[in-house]
Amino acid sequence: MFRTHTCNDLRESDIGKRVKLAGWVETIRDHGGVIFIDLRDNYGVTQLVVNDDSMIKDLPKESVIGIEGTVVKRSEETINEKLDTGLVEVKIEKLEVLGKCTKMLPFEIASSTLTREDVRLKYRYLDLRNKHIHDNILLRSKIISFLRKEMEEMGFTEIQTPILTASSPEGARDYLVPSRKHKGKFYALPQAPQQFKQLLMVSGFDKYFQIAPCFRDEDARQDRSPGEFYQLDFEMAFAQQEDVFEVGEKVLYDTFSKFTDKYVSKPPFVRIPYKEAMLKYGTDKPDLRNPLIIQDLTDFFAKHEFLTIDGRTVPFKNKLVRGIVANYLVKKDGSGDGKKAFEKAIDAYSRSIGMKFGIGYITLEGGEYKGPIAKFLSDEEKRELTELVGIKEGESLFFISDNAKVIDKLSGEMRTWIANELGLIKDDAFEFCYIVDFPMYEINEETGKIDFTHNPFSMPQGGLDALLNKDPLTILAYQYDIVCNGVELSSGAVRNHSPEIMKKAFEIAGYSEDVLKEKFSALYNAFSYGAPPHAGMAPGVDRMIMLISGEETIRDVIAFPLNGNAQDLMMGAPGTVTEKQLREANIKIRE
Repeated sequence: MFRTHTCNDLRESDIGKRVKLAGWVETIRDHGGVIFIDLRDNYGVTQLVVNDDSMIKDLPKESVIGIEGTVVKRSEETINEKLDTGLVEVKIEKLEVLGKCTKMLPFEIASSTLTREDVRLKYRYLDLRNKHIHDNILLRSKIISFLRKEMEEMGFTEIQTPILTASSPEGARDYLVPSRKHKGKFYALPQAPQQFKQLLMVSGFDKYFQIAPCFRDEDARQDRSPGEFYQLDFEMAFAQQEDVFEVGEKVLYDTFSKFTDKYVSKPPFVRIPYKEAMLKYGTDKPDLRNPLIIQDLTDFFAKHEFLTIDGRTVPFKNKLVRGIVANYLVKKDGSGDGKKAFEKAIDAYSRSIGMKFGIGYITLEGGEYKGPIAKFLSDEEKRELTELVGIKEGESLFFISDNAKVIDKLSGEMRTWIANELGLIKDDAFEFCYIVDFPMYEINEETGKIDFTHNPFSMPQGGLDALLNKDPLTILAYQYDIVCNGVELSSGAVRNHSPEIMKKAFEIAGYSEDVLKEKFSALYNAFSYGAPPHAGMAPGVDRMIMLISGEETIRDVIAFPLNGNAQDLMMGAPGTVTEKQLREANIKIRE
């Protein structure tokens, strides 16, 4: 037996016991004849005391050792209240080196998070020894275990779906796997278990869930790992949109409440139609911790052309105009300085995101409007504007003017920047919302043709009648997202379970029935054998853990992530293979 206790077990009640411990040497401190070692394992740290320095001769940090000794009470001056074991230490009587560290460390373990990411990922097994990163992975395990328990308690059955499947046009690029037995043919890694979970509903399984691996060949972001990610995938038969919402609300509220001390939105989460979200927040992923609201001022400014700073004309006429009310004269901390600096900064930022004329604004001070464009407003218009936007004494109204293609994006970015600059975003809360009523179709900018905006398997609102009789661009779908603090956690939908509706829906998007039969043959055929109404969603596990842990990047909550360029620097993937392997897979590399 290498150990009788872990490095987080020992307490005052253990004083006098003879124990065995094993772990990594975190630090060695020589206090003039008395040597202290911090021994670390998966569970914590225990201080060891060595009187015979020959025991640790030539012992490098991060070596693995096993020790035997007696638990003693620490002297008053050496008590460490930050450690669970901080009241005791172990006096070593026997020490064995189990695994010596024979190479120079590429970074200090305790400060590895300050090291360049490429170095951290190359030596990820060392980076994972860092307490902060190590704790993230332990937290991940606890959260996934909790999610499983929650779903099981709600009557869901865990079922594993295939990893090798068929390629299908679902939005992102597939990872393709060549077939050895079937020359010239390929498997694909699933972008999501979408078709399989719908087929499970047809198979008579009432409630399915899975901590599902998903594979998409897409670029990395702070909240998206390239290559693979995990989601809490679930589907329900005989379910409508609100049924799914109730499950999503319960599991997310319970999980975030258990693993964080921050305020968590209580169910039911607010429902925001897509169109409203784009107008009020400039995005379909709104951060509701931000109190600022975007207002539509297009009709009010339709008759005006205003002069802005530097004497250039801002063309409000025939443009869409949005407004944001905020008080930049008094910041969240109560200070009122920095007025000129703020005006200079907001002008610079607005230009940097594509507002070539900068941002216009007026301020209500002493009951009067002041600012670059105040003189262009009549007294009647000022009264009308005050009533329209609800501006109060000391507040400013900022204007964003541009065309329909970019106005929402610009407005959303300005809303976020202003709130961050003024310290308005609450950092002690998780604010959830559902975004609902997504458009079923949109115009593809590359082809100019009608395409699906979201999930092609969604049920259109109004069913077949809407598909037959309405302008496709006006049709809404039973599609929804869950958003938390500006991060999209999940997409979901009420599924289209009718072959007739599916055929028409895909026909509008330019897919013939032959394509349906070829690309989605199992699903299309299965629906002809009696399919129940069903719906589901799939909150992202990695993103949930990133939010709960407070990390800025998703890679710090994944044990072995790819880097931003979709490379595994530790294992050397992607890498070359032998000519023999290529021949067996029926592949020839193009130069």
